[in-house]
Amino acid sequence: MRDSLREKMIAVCDEKIAKKGPDVGLSFYAFFANKNDNPELLMEAAEWWIREHELDHFEKATKIKKMVQLARPSTAFAEAL
Repeated sequence: MRDSLREKMIAVCDEKIAKKGPDVGLSFYAFFANKNDNPELLMEAAEWWIREHELDHFEKATKIKKMVQLARPSTAFAEAL
């Protein structure tokens, strides 16, 4: 995973955790400023989130942060963010 992507996703997780605590949940939509900006990329995110990692719609930000810290790029979503 590229450093810029990792930093962006970690920053979103950190922001949510700081505002709502370590048990806060988020979905893949949390990484998009406008959910309808790029439907193709949004579908890539859904693929990564749901099929590749079999995550629930909402997951703890701490879990996602840890996954991102260990992630390797495997989809267009991972490389495009």
